[in-house]
Amino acid sequence: METRNVGASSTSRESSAEGKQDLLESEPTVDVGTAEAEVELATGKVGERRHAAALSASAGAGAAALIGAGLGIISLTGTWAGRVAAERQNLIGQIESSRGGSPAQHISRIYGDAWHLTAVVNGTFAVLALLLGILVLARQAFGGSNRPQPVWMRSFAWAAVTLGTLGLAISGVLYTDIVASLPTTGTR
Repeated sequence: METRNVGASSTSRESSAEGKQDLLESEPTVDVGTAEAEVELATGKVGERRHAAALSASAGAGAAALIGAGLGIISLTGTWAGRVAAERQNLIGQIESSRGGSPAQHISRIYGDAWHLTAVVNGTFAVLALLLGILVLARQAFGGSNRPQPVWMRSFAWAAVTLGTLGLAISGVLYTDIVASLPTTGTR
């Protein structure tokens, strides 16, 4: 037959409960955010989050570089919006020319203003391409990730800068009539 010492076990339970209470009171309070960060650090989730954030930023920079290169090409070839604006300016020039004026004024109103507006629209696309390319290239220097950008991203960003610069130069030359000036009537 087994005998139990009931008094001893209740005393040990009471001392055990008091010990737990003392332990709970003596533990420092833990910030939930810190505890979660420690768990993430221990399980490797911090690295996953940083990697996901870096991929997201990298995807955005890659898209900006690609769009910048596309805008650079558009600045060289022209756009539908530029064509519509030029046609509208041509119509306005015809309406203004119907009121009278010299032949040189007619040419300037009908063709020159539309030509200059096309140069302005294409120049705007060139500036956008140039800015996107510069922003992608400068992202690393101004708070970007510590990881180097992929080669394809830098290539598209440099293409955007180059095509944007070329498009801006051509638009400036066309706007100022340096290369192709308006035809003259022979009379002054």
